[in-house]
Amino acid sequence: MARRLLIVDDERAVRVALRVNLEKAGYAVDLAASAEEALTLMAARQADLILSDVKMPGLSGSDLLGIVRQRWPGVPVLLMTGQGSVESAVEAMRAGAADYIIKPVSKDELLVIIERIFRATALEHEVEGLRAELASRYTFENLIGASPLMLEVYRLAHAVAQSDALVLITGPTGTGKEMLARAVHYRSPRRAGPFVGVNCAALPEGLLESELFGHEKGAFTGAVRQHLGRFEQAQGGTILLDEIGEIPMATQARLLRVLESGEIVRVGGRETIHVDVRVIAATNRDLRREVKAGRFREDLYYRLNVFEIPLPPLRDRIEDVPLLADHLVRRLAERHHRDVRGVTPAALEALMRFPWPGNVRELEHVLERAVILCPGTEITEVRLPALPVEEGEETEGGMDAGGSLPDAVDRYERRLIVESLRQEAGVQARAARRLGISRSNLNYRIHRLGIALKDLVYE
Repeated sequence: MARRLLIVDDERAVRVALRVNLEKAGYAVDLAASAEEALTLMAARQADLILSDVKMPGLSGSDLLGIVRQRWPGVPVLLMTGQGSVESAVEAMRAGAADYIIKPVSKDELLVIIERIFRATALEHEVEGLRAELASRYTFENLIGASPLMLEVYRLAHAVAQSDALVLITGPTGTGKEMLARAVHYRSPRRAGPFVGVNCAALPEGLLESELFGHEKGAFTGAVRQHLGRFEQAQGGTILLDEIGEIPMATQARLLRVLESGEIVRVGGRETIHVDVRVIAATNRDLRREVKAGRFREDLYYRLNVFEIPLPPLRDRIEDVPLLADHLVRRLAERHHRDVRGVTPAALEALMRFPWPGNVRELEHVLERAVILCPGTEITEVRLPALPVEEGEETEGGMDAGGSLPDAVDRYERRLIVESLRQEAGVQARAARRLGISRSNLNYRIHRLGIALKDLVYE
């Protein structure tokens, strides 16, 4: 169907000439001798673009623009102006006009401008569609779970989303901290702005400041051009500082200044740049313990801990496994083009008995394998990961009896890491991938748990 244009001009000769040229170009054209008549025509049959003169008796083209922007915000307005009223056309552009063209109108120039406007409008609609798709993907409803612990997570997230407060999301690896951060962003007033995530553990110490704050050309060897950091990239939106507990002390001091002042200075630069960014931080570490150990600045911790949302490990909300399994199986079946629709009660019982040290991420990996291997429409059995235990320590469920829960978790975590290192012949990068954590995170846990690598016997 041909796109419909509405030409608005008080001169009949101009209207007729424009209609002839535009109809030859394949457009459907309506004519109006005044802005008032144009509004009546728009109410009866909406045009895809309005081409209007600026100076007319009664309502001007600028007045028409303002009304169209209110009633039909998706319809672009192209203004025509004489040489003497270019300034008013520029003002109209600031008020939201798509473009302007100077009379007498050149047919070829007009056709180029109209096509450019339609392409820009189509791109805007595509971006809006993608943004809406992202917003629907990262909603609180997509954080699966109906346990009391997850209901509390939803309550906190809903409460903080509409504010601009700094949020600290805590919880073990694989619990969905990034998904929760995105959900907070897409439910916030900043949803139209960018969401920029940076994994602080994945970057070497020497590159982290450059990645966060940017650098100037020549700031260091290899800096061949200016680089905008993640804070500048997130201007008007949200930045997620994931694994913030991994940031070295020197960078912590600079980050604290940014959080307090809202200003950054690129590495190697002198210019102070204001950034309007909401900060969400996430960590799987106990930052209070890190502060006591001298590995994390106390002032930065209190600056970050404005509004904490703790995400519980899956073992503490095992009643959510059926909901998670149903959701994940359907999604994974669609991804891998399998006709798998659910999990049998026996397989589900096995899933609910497992402690899931890797949390939701580990559950997803197990179900992904099961979906791929499933010969029918229901998963009848699942291959659960081996739970490494030391001789004489195994009890029902693979955990130690006795002792405090934190001590038991540490012993279990130690066994899991030791077994992964043995299976990967001591290669920490591969062991980290097997465990679903970063290499620096694994190295931190090795030191914290006192695992002596030289004492391991590799297969």
